[in-house]
Amino acid sequence: MGRHDPVSDFCTRIRNAVMARKDVVEIPASNLKRAIAEVLKREGYIDDYKYIEDGKQGLLKIYLRRSPDGEYAIHEIRSVSTPGRRVYVRRQNIPLVKRGLGIAILSTSRGVMSGREAYRRGVGGELLMTVF
Repeated sequence: MGRHDPVSDFCTRIRNAVMARKDVVEIPASNLKRAIAEVLKREGYIDDYKYIEDGKQGLLKIYLRRSPDGEYAIHEIRSVSTPGRRVYVRRQNIPLVKRGLGIAILSTSRGVMSGREAYRRGVGGELLMTVF
C-alpha cells in the first residue's frame, strides 16, 4: 500500500499524529503536499505549516490545530484517488463531506483547492482527499 502514493502517505502521517496526540507532524515535502497543507490551513484544519530545507526533498512541518479542550480539528482524513485508481469529479459532482461539515480537496487545472472553492470557480478535478 502507498509505496508511491504521496497523498495517502500524507493522510496516514496526519492520522497517526492525531492518534498519538502530537502537535506537530513532519512529512517529506513536495509541491503537491505543500499545496494541500495550504488548503488545510486556509480551511482551518491546521494552525500552520513550515517548509524546512534539508538538502534532499525538504520537510513539511505541520502544526495540528486543536480546540481549547484538546479536540483536534481533523477527525478523519482519507485519500480518495490513488495512482492505480484516479478519481475525477465534475464541478456538479464534487462531494459534500459529512453534509458540508468536512471538505474535499481537489487538484484542478487551477491548482489544489477545497471542493467549495472549486465549485465556486466552476472547475472539477482529481479528488485527492476528504477531511472532516
